[in-house]
Amino acid sequence: MTIVYGPIESDSMPPQLGPYSHVVRAGNLLFTAGQAGLDPATNAPKGNDFEPQARQAFENLSAVLQAAGSGLQYVVKTTIFMADASNFATLNQLFKEFFPANPPARSVPIVNLPRGLLISIEAIAVLPDAG
Repeated sequence: MTIVYGPIESDSMPPQLGPYSHVVRAGNLLFTAGQAGLDPATNAPKGNDFEPQARQAFENLSAVLQAAGSGLQYVVKTTIFMADASNFATLNQLFKEFFPANPPARSVPIVNLPRGLLISIEAIAVLPDAG
């Protein structure tokens, strides 16, 4: 079996915040870096509130997965870093919206995030079957 390994780059992905890959493929698995609530057009947080930043983070995650040939429906695990646990209800609403069927496994550590960010989402996804 040949295992394909390497980073995937695309102009449709939001800008990175540092020297890392947005997504790396290892075999049929995709591992994403944390996708923050940054507006891809400005590279700044999408507002000062949790909901717009969280929605943007999910949209950025979707864009990264699509560029890699997958999508949100193929996510098997997420780690969602949040700056404030009081936003859990909003997170749950958005999680149901972006993962309406067969939601992935999830963990949600509460952490300090840089640049005024309130959320960052990383994921493990599979590539859809080609045949």
